[in-house]
Amino acid sequence: MKKLAGVMLLIVAFVGLAFAQDKMAPAKSPSAADAVKQLEKDWLAAEKAGDADALSRIIADDWIGLGPDGKTLDKKEYIESWKSGKNKMTSSEVGPITVKVMGNIAVTQGSDTEKSTFEGKDSSGKYVWMDVFEKSGGKWQVVRSQYALVK
Repeated sequence: MKKLAGVMLLIVAFVGLAFAQDKMAPAKSPSAADAVKQLEKDWLAAEKAGDADALSRIIADDWIGLGPDGKTLDKKEYIESWKSGKNKMTSSEVGPITVKVMGNIAVTQGSDTEKSTFEGKDSSGKYVWMDVFEKSGGKWQVVRSQYALVK
């Protein structure tokens, strides 16, 4: 009887240790696709807030964007347009975002419907976009973008 009680005590102890280890395991970091999707959402939130610092963290220094008018702009021009109020967004609703990860490169496609102005003129509507992200130094940043207004 004492042997059975001892064996039962050992089993309970090992099971308890197994559960404790599971709870103490570090939290899993988000997948690359999830991390990039979150950056897309953070980007829209930073635009809405006119937060140049957040935009600067998301956008790589060598970023180039291609707008619906076919013109390109660099990081400095883009951030300044939000900081100065030339671009303004009052609301945005993010649509589905798809992500293709290839090592340290991720390509996103998505859409958002927004209420916005550019140079004081209404620029509201549904936009579709494609962004290319690169992971460098342990962090993802967007390096190329193209977006279009759906008519």
